Amino acid sequence: MIAANPARNVAAAGYGTAGWLVDREALRLRVLFLMLVGSAFVFAEPSPYEIGALVAIGCFAATGGLRLRAAFMPLVLILVVYCLGLTLSAIPVLGAKKVASWVAVSWYLAVTMVFFAIVAAENTAARMDVVVRAWTLAAVIAALAGLAGYFRAFPGAFDLLTLYGRAKGTFNDPNVFGPFLILPMLTAMQAFYAGGRVQILRAGAVFAVLLVALLLSFSRGAWIHFALSAAVMTGLLFLTAQTRADRLRILVVVTAGLVLMAALLAVLLSIDKVADLMKERASFNQSYDHGPMGRFGRHAYGWQMALDLPMGIGPLQFTRFFPEDVHNVYLNAFMSGGWTAGIAYHVLVGLTLFVGLLAAFRRTPWQPAAIAVFATFCGLAFEGKIIDTDHWRHFWALGGLLWGLAVAGGLQPPPKRPKSPGTVGV
Repeated sequence: MIAANPARNVAAAGYGTAGWLVDREALRLRVLFLMLVGSAFVFAEPSPYEIGALVAIGCFAATGGLRLRAAFMPLVLILVVYCLGLTLSAIPVLGAKKVASWVAVSWYLAVTMVFFAIVAAENTAARMDVVVRAWTLAAVIAALAGLAGYFRAFPGAFDLLTLYGRAKGTFNDPNVFGPFLILPMLTAMQAFYAGGRVQILRAGAVFAVLLVALLLSFSRGAWIHFALSAAVMTGLLFLTAQTRADRLRILVVVTAGLVLMAALLAVLLSIDKVADLMKERASFNQSYDHGPMGRFGRHAYGWQMALDLPMGIGPLQFTRFFPEDVHNVYLNAFMSGGWTAGIAYHVLVGLTLFVGLLAAFRRTPWQPAAIAVFATFCGLAFEGKIIDTDHWRHFWALGGLLWGLAVAGGLQPPPKRPKSPGTVGV
């Protein structure tokens, strides 16, 4: 992390007034690691993640680590427009329950997106390694908690760590718990593609735990999210592979992986309780999906309302008109913040996908991590069509990382002899 040149060491780390050397970047990395490990615990508000984020932002600011580049101005502008739209639409209903706090959280999450963009734009390789390692540890902690709850590992575990018979671990909702596991699952898959016995064994153990937890979350959106993200990542790794041997290994690993996943699924389905709930959840013919007031019926009526109401109806007001929440983040942006927030949110997601694709194709030492983050965000953007992801903390973290990786990649000269993409952080 610190250059070999003593002069550069002093410039990078800095001397205090007492003459002692303070490794500022090492401190930032430790705080960032702890913040992301804390993201595993979101069963209360404020959660450890919120507290950790404030500490991390303060630490980066105090040590001179918050440099807002001009390249981030489009992101900042879009986020400000989006949050202003939510704030203006909230004014008529500001006295309603939780509206003020919901708007405040929206502003806070927008700030975290900018923070992660700044984080990923400098010392990118080291910081992305910390991000992936910490996220993986957080996911394993949450997954083990979910498995402990589902299989009743200790008294009270089932009631504490599951919801409606579905694993939720240290999260409030299985539908958030499942998607949180996907980035570490993708980085584990990269170890299989890259080879290396030790890496494969370690990544295999991580992937197996996370996959079982994902399946037992019984979240249809998370299942689709993982399938889509894994396909996007595999396709990008195949396209960016340097040799024919790398591409052949990817094809072999995909084939073997599908066989092993099918075997694991067969084992789980041999458990009657698992089989019954999985059959129920795998069907999109649920009573709350169909009908005039079902999930998709609400979407149709909601879009009609959105076209007629430039200011929307305000945050958290959808259930005044319909029996359940929106369950479509793109529609929810229009309903909660009117045309201003709705258009801004669509632009935000579209531009983030664009810059993320640029980062994924850029030949950099952290290209594998950029591909994994981009693929995860793709699945999350798609999942937003069937669930409200606007207050999912990891959505904003992923989006910010993509902007930072795109900026870092644009500043990084292509290596003269690029190596075959490997894996980061597993």
